[in-house]
Amino acid sequence: MQLLVIMIQGFCMALADSVPGVSGGTVAFILGFYDKFILSLNNLVSRSKEERKSAILFLVKLMGGWVIGMSASVLVLGNIFDTHIYQLCSLFLGLSLFALPIIIREEKDCLKGRYKNLFFALIGIVIVCLITYLNPTGGSTGSIDTLHLSFRTGIYVFLVAIVAISAMVLPGISGSTLLLIFGLYVPIISAIKEFLHFNFSYFPVLFIFGLGVLTGILLVIRVVKMGLERYRSQTMYLILGLVIGSVYAIIMGPTTLEIPKEAMSFSTFSPVFFILGAVILFGMEKLKSYTEKGKM
Repeated sequence: MQLLVIMIQGFCMALADSVPGVSGGTVAFILGFYDKFILSLNNLVSRSKEERKSAILFLVKLMGGWVIGMSASVLVLGNIFDTHIYQLCSLFLGLSLFALPIIIREEKDCLKGRYKNLFFALIGIVIVCLITYLNPTGGSTGSIDTLHLSFRTGIYVFLVAIVAISAMVLPGISGSTLLLIFGLYVPIISAIKEFLHFNFSYFPVLFIFGLGVLTGILLVIRVVKMGLERYRSQTMYLILGLVIGSVYAIIMGPTTLEIPKEAMSFSTFSPVFFILGAVILFGMEKLKSYTEKGKM
């Protein structure tokens, strides 16, 4: 039963990680296993054999569900992303905006009365908006060619992977949102889809991306853990700012497609998919309540 619950948690994280909007870290936060997730990643390099063993067992179970969820999501997204971009962006908006009150409610003790730390929220907003605005890969410059890798493109993919995985473990901006911002979301999703169809020509870019992910985990996880333990209020305000700033990134998402489209507007916004984002988050909270009852 515990294995099934952990795999479902990993599956839900993968669904979030595969689309711009809410990060897998946010899902872990909503489902109530975020601290264990961060501690397990940190304990991978622990000197204690028991801590390493416990961390590996938990992460292997979580990764099992994550791989299933990511594979299923990519196979679907690869077919509908270009044709239903505005509906998907509306869904991503719903996931992002409806996650805000959940994070605020869960972290009210460290947020309430510490309003001077709103400055960190402003920093988060500015960071995402600047990255989106200054993004050199979107718009008329076209998409990044991940099939014929140059040395420069390989380095770019590696560095973006480090940044993206850093976001994925934070309960805030999605790593997929950052991939969207840097113009790598569609190329990476397409590469994964082709690889799942046994087209191994895309293995080099996925290998480089994977190396960036592993490097990012090793470099960032201790910083994230320290920030949440010692500076939780400032960190949570920063995370809230990143989530708010991701709204602008999602609106501009269609401009990063291989064939760029107009940024999302009121006329292309889909209220149905926006509300669907709220329904998904509500379902995740219900799953959290169910799993907590199962532990009692």
